Amino acid sequence: MATISILDLILKKKQGKALSKEEIEYFVQGVVDDAIAKEQLGSMLMATALKGLDDFETTCLTRAMMNSGEVMSWPESWRGKIVDKHSTGGVGDKISLVLAPILASCGMKVPMVSGRGLGHTGGTLDKLESIPGFSVTFNTAAMTKILEEVGCCIVGQTETLVPADKKIYATRDVTGTVESVGLISASIVSKKAAENLDFLILDVKCGKGASTNSKEDALVLGARMVNIANGLGINTVALLTEMNNPIGKAIGNSLEVAESIQCLLDKGPSDVMELVYQLGGQLLSRAGVTETIEKSHSLMEARVRDGAAMDCFRKMIVAQGATEDTAKRLCDPETDIWTILPKSKHVTGLKSEDKGFIHEIDSKLCAVASGKLGAGRSKSGDAIQFGVGLILQVCVGDTIDKGDIWVNIHHDSDTIPAEVLSLLEKALVVSDQKLTNINGSRVMKVIT
Repeated sequence: MATISILDLILKKKQGKALSKEEIEYFVQGVVDDAIAKEQLGSMLMATALKGLDDFETTCLTRAMMNSGEVMSWPESWRGKIVDKHSTGGVGDKISLVLAPILASCGMKVPMVSGRGLGHTGGTLDKLESIPGFSVTFNTAAMTKILEEVGCCIVGQTETLVPADKKIYATRDVTGTVESVGLISASIVSKKAAENLDFLILDVKCGKGASTNSKEDALVLGARMVNIANGLGINTVALLTEMNNPIGKAIGNSLEVAESIQCLLDKGPSDVMELVYQLGGQLLSRAGVTETIEKSHSLMEARVRDGAAMDCFRKMIVAQGATEDTAKRLCDPETDIWTILPKSKHVTGLKSEDKGFIHEIDSKLCAVASGKLGAGRSKSGDAIQFGVGLILQVCVGDTIDKGDIWVNIHHDSDTIPAEVLSLLEKALVVSDQKLTNINGSRVMKVIT
């Protein structure tokens, strides 16, 4: 076979030609070994983003990235029970914090490898780190011990897990090549494949607060990821879900932990629980725990009501560094949760300027406002203010009078920045016309 060079691959992809399996493996290995110059890596990613990857190329890239580091190994007795969920990102998206312990309480093993937020709001790991003592740094051996004792863990990506993705993503972020179906799919699925899963559920969001705005683009992304994951031997399905309005009422790190605990106490917002049960129901029925998705819903609801899911959450946060006392008080409905979790210095209610029916609460504007309060980061390594954010007091479809408080702003600064107030004033859309198309479900389509 002729010698492969990175320059030849850049030119070939620039011309819109498909790369072979060997060429893709050469590229990924070069990234891991630092044998490809940063300029060449950026050029290759730009050519890929502009010309695209077909299904075969994307699958080859995903497999090569997965094999660039450790592929996790689990006890043979767990086979058929190892499950996970991935979301493409949303505003107020605390689903993982609720879903993982519920799945564990139903007998599943959930080795959830999550990420940090970069942009408007914190990621799953940032939210959990608002719990005093909580750690997200564990190797596979430690994860195995936690899964054996608890059934679930939520950790960060280790140095040995898909190292190619870390280097490629860092370059994508600074070269304007983040938005590429092939590269997004390979990045997401390679990490999940390295978890050595049996079943995977993907929450592909579309709308103003999602990375993918249009339903059509989200369907393309979801179908690509499902095809790749199934091709790698992971039984996978995706749900296309709406992300125009925030999920639940809390936006911000410790605020979302508090709302997650309310969900596990069976007192959470209905839209959060509906999505939890839809996602988990798909996993449990596919894993054969129940015969139908409806029976899976009933099982999950029962595990919340009888306290088994909350018990798994409590055990998980202890296993990941919190003290027994902290965990016990955090999960106790009689405890003032703000004696444990970080809270903001000030809370200010923002009043509606209009009277009528709430047509929209723009999730993107809410997320940007929360980020500017300190709940997110503009670049990797920025510090996060755990206690700041927003708590919505109303939902889409509600009636509101002029002067009613529609959102409580949790802030550390003595005064709320003018740009935050401006964003939030634009976020609330009130009309004198009643909404007639509210169906109560965020799920728009199942992608198989």
